[in-house]
Amino acid sequence: MKGQKKLPLKPVIIEGEEEFEVKKILNKRVVRGKEKFLVRWKGYTVEEDTWESRENLENAKKLVDEFEREYGEEVEELR
Repeated sequence: MKGQKKLPLKPVIIEGEEEFEVKKILNKRVVRGKEKFLVRWKGYTVEEDTWESRENLENAKKLVDEFEREYGEEVEELR
């Protein structure tokens, strides 16, 4: 319905842990020597995109690899 807020999807259980599904990797940066990826979560809006470390995206490795193939290894270095 128009104007009605869509409720976010519930996490799935993977190896006993709650995890949310990654819809798309949007960007990549390095902060204090650590890679971070901007993640769009399935069932969530742009306001809920978050920066996540590679370690937090182990179950989205295919999407991370696709992003790096398409955009390469260039990243913005932030301190």
